[in-house]
Amino acid sequence: MAKNALPQDYNQDDAPLLMGFMDSAGEISIADVADSFGMSKTQLAETAGLAKESLFKAARSQAPRTQSRIREMLEIISRVSDWAGGKNQAMAWYRAQPIPAFGGRTAEALVKEGKAGAVRDYLDHLALGGFA
Repeated sequence: MAKNALPQDYNQDDAPLLMGFMDSAGEISIADVADSFGMSKTQLAETAGLAKESLFKAARSQAPRTQSRIREMLEIISRVSDWAGGKNQAMAWYRAQPIPAFGGRTAEALVKEGKAGAVRDYLDHLALGGFA
């Protein structure tokens, strides 16, 4: 995948939230994400399953792995923000709501394990009228 290319399973419905954090080069602004959710960079790193150094050093914050993990988190939050009542409530759901279909693990835990795709598939299933 090209440095700033969107993933193949990218959903246009995720665009408004995600695009609001991108700079002109297509990089997600870590500081803007942290500020928007009222978090420190250290808290954001923990939430995304990254080492805190990943968000404090400019070169590491722009690294593909860091950008991808933050993008995955934002995509999931975007998908649930309407029914959760907004982006802050969606972040609360992401961090704390156990998902029965995943053994009670949260979306946050799953993203940290590299299973963001499974969470997106699960949310798509629910959006199509499937059961949790």
